[in-house]
Amino acid sequence: MDSLTKSQERSLASPKTNRDQWLVFSDDWGRHPSSCQHLIMHLLDRIDVTWVNTIGMRPPRLDRVTFDRVMGKLRGAIASDSKPSSKDEIRIRPRVLSPWMWPWFKRGWDRACNRWLLKRQLMDPLQGDMQPKVAVTTIPIVADLMDELPVDRWVYYCVDDFSHWPGLDQRTMANMEKRVVERADFLVAASTSLQDRLSAMGRKSALCTHGVDIAAWQAVPTNRHAWPASIRGPIALFWGVIDRRLDTVFLTHLSQSVPQLSIVLVGPIQNPDPAIRRLPNVHILPPVATRDLPAMAQAADCLIMPYVRTPLTQAMQPLKLKEYLASGRPAVVRRLPSTEPWSEACDAVDTAEGFVRAVRRRIEGGLTMEQRTARRSIESESWSRKANRFFRLVSYGE
Repeated sequence: MDSLTKSQERSLASPKTNRDQWLVFSDDWGRHPSSCQHLIMHLLDRIDVTWVNTIGMRPPRLDRVTFDRVMGKLRGAIASDSKPSSKDEIRIRPRVLSPWMWPWFKRGWDRACNRWLLKRQLMDPLQGDMQPKVAVTTIPIVADLMDELPVDRWVYYCVDDFSHWPGLDQRTMANMEKRVVERADFLVAASTSLQDRLSAMGRKSALCTHGVDIAAWQAVPTNRHAWPASIRGPIALFWGVIDRRLDTVFLTHLSQSVPQLSIVLVGPIQNPDPAIRRLPNVHILPPVATRDLPAMAQAADCLIMPYVRTPLTQAMQPLKLKEYLASGRPAVVRRLPSTEPWSEACDAVDTAEGFVRAVRRRIEGGLTMEQRTARRSIESESWSRKANRFFRLVSYGE
């Protein structure tokens, strides 16, 4: 996500004529490598994008997570109001707007306030040199804005089931998503489970599953990753958001059954089960840059994805799954709809006991020949291919 191809740089440096113009509402640009950001990065050679950073969907709380998020939003808002300092800065991202927003959505006047704020701040930029034909959203909080902006077509790119996401006002998000689904002109789902969910809401959707940056994950790291001195022995590694989706029973059983194992969790912390922190051989590390993850994966003995089985995890499609597979490292994951199609390329388990057995097997024996063979199909899962499909779906409904 940190750089563009030569062709993308040439395209963005040249005059923009007769190119599709998209307005995208999603997570903050550059904050973490979401599927929408991956797709847009691979489309910057053919479309002009105005990307709108939004306030987020979690009700603010008096804690460090909220404080850090607010400070990040303030820095983003200030940065978005200034002009890029160089051509390179223009080339590495779309036009990014960080409008001021009210941080609640529960009551009618909360939503009316945000509708007024967003419309007021977006209308002038959109009526200037940017006339978007298509608006794409991955988040439901734009529900009250869909009749207000001068776009020809709204596309809902459904990437999660927000009605079950921990830490959100789930009822409010479900109501807003229902409105988005009803009013969108076209829907794209990131998994078959999400397709089924949208179908239950009365709408058909096209499927565009997540991809992977194959070249980055299969490249040989130039430097070996150095673990902190406290991390010893074989290493089982997880990266991603550390929250209530992690299965405490799985991790506890692994910790107690293989005490010499270092279980390393890397990523932002969002209210995980406190019991996980108390496990003696669990090490929680802060997020690292995406470019550093391949080297970290190569320095681990086994990659793990110990998610609970809930309506939320049944619907999601973790980006890390295909990254795990592309890395060439052994992987042990919870059996879910998203992992089932890849069960021959990794160890997909249903129980805590099976999780421990599989981790032990992979640490001792590495990948099986069958798993190596099954992983060859990952070559067809590149983000560039996914972006081509996404472009056709959004632009032409193909």
